[in-house]
Amino acid sequence: MSVVVKTAPQEEKHLKFQLSHPVVPQESTFKILSTKIEIMMKKSEAIRWETLEMEGAQVNMKPFTPNQYPSSSLYSRNWDKLVRDIKDEEKNEKLEGDTALSDLFQQIYSDGLDDVRHATNKSFMESGGTILSTNWKYVGKRKVKVRWRWLHGLLLSSA
Repeated sequence: MSVVVKTAPQEEKHLKFQLSHPVVPQESTFKILSTKIEIMMKKSEAIRWETLEMEGAQVNMKPFTPNQYPSSSLYSRNWDKLVRDIKDEEKNEKLEGDTALSDLFQQIYSDGLDDVRHATNKSFMESGGTILSTNWKYVGKRKVKVRWRWLHGLLLSSA
């Protein structure tokens, strides 16, 4: 790569670099700013460059994975695999109490047909959050009213 920079009307700076690896000139760009010149070169191969310039005959090439995160760590970690493992653990986790009930409602809603979703939304909204029905044939014909009843000392609502 050769760069010629005019610093004054009669003054030029010549810079020449022997790059470590080939680039694609047609897809490379540059910007001239007041404080610097930025040169963006497209690599012809998806490999990690250890150095910009060639230093002797031997160049150390490491394969580069495009979605790999840079790190100064001595060992690499596959973050995508870690995310998948966490999601698998969450799926297999035994939920209890309100969390299990909420998860069940979310699953019914997301796996249900449009009628199930309509019935769920309508019954929940019209009842002020006290009734949750998946039966559109019943809920679609009438307004869902809140009715309270006592069962073994507990106040329950029913449609």
